[in-house]
Amino acid sequence: MSKKMRMISMAPMMDCTDRHDRFFLRLISKNIFLYSEMIATGAILNGDKKKILEFNEFEKPVALQLGGSNLNELSKCCKIGEDFGYDEINLNLGCPSKKVQKNKFGACLIKEPDLVADCLSKMINSTSLPVTAKTRIGFDDVENFEYLNSFIEKIKKTGVKTIILHARKAILKGLSPKENLRIPKLNYRMVYDIKKANPEIEIIINGAITNTKDIKQHLNKVDGVMIGRAIYQSPYFLADIERDIFNNNNILSREEIVEELVEYVDKEVQKGTRVNQIMRHTVGLYHGQKGASKWKRYLSDNMMARDSDFQKVKHILEVVQNNEKLALVD
Repeated sequence: MSKKMRMISMAPMMDCTDRHDRFFLRLISKNIFLYSEMIATGAILNGDKKKILEFNEFEKPVALQLGGSNLNELSKCCKIGEDFGYDEINLNLGCPSKKVQKNKFGACLIKEPDLVADCLSKMINSTSLPVTAKTRIGFDDVENFEYLNSFIEKIKKTGVKTIILHARKAILKGLSPKENLRIPKLNYRMVYDIKKANPEIEIIINGAITNTKDIKQHLNKVDGVMIGRAIYQSPYFLADIERDIFNNNNILSREEIVEELVEYVDKEVQKGTRVNQIMRHTVGLYHGQKGASKWKRYLSDNMMARDSDFQKVKHILEVVQNNEKLALVD
């Protein structure tokens, strides 16, 4: 996989980056690399694999992020993910939630470098796909270059060539996952230093990156940038990324995106998908535009319509194409 493919990526986000969100984001950006939500190995092995893993080819390239620490389960899920057509398998070493810790995966694994190395080695030997890791720069009271670099060295020896570093440590007790996204201080310098010490591997930085100016500055120090909340809350930020980072001016307008969604929703509703499962991801489409609150309110009031009533659903989508009808003016 070329380095350009991972230059900008969308962070895996629980309850956010499902297949419908990824389809929506791909309508805006042709160049961003997309990730699934973190999916626990047990959910894949014991659940409806098609429902959990199937995706639209239009979304590609897309990576499957796994949560787990059982070597055999990770091995099996790597094979399954490859069979479903994913382009990469990523191991989550950064989620700090209590539930995730209870099941011994996510950020708590930063404390167990040897287990992490065993997991990644098993994964690499189970698939022909690239295997990558996403982690944080430390945990609790541990935030120092020596520990992180030693952890990176363990990961490197498995054959992993790409590591995504969220530039915050994880607080494993006392903070919620949401608080873990803002209370631990950002330390971009630590990520830069890791890249400088490990020039042979691809280092991607993550954490509170919100504009293309900052993206360009980070790209002078590391190989790629991963963005989460800034894109999810304002999806059309991807249009700026396409123009400023990839020099691509062939970008759909918001209205053209809605036209594509009309067709997508039509097909998905016929398959039994609920309208709100798709449209909840589009709430921020008009973020920053005059009258954006009217778009949000219109969706809130109408996207729970009966799924069988597609004409009404179609109207919900089409009405935004006419700014006069929606009154997208203050």
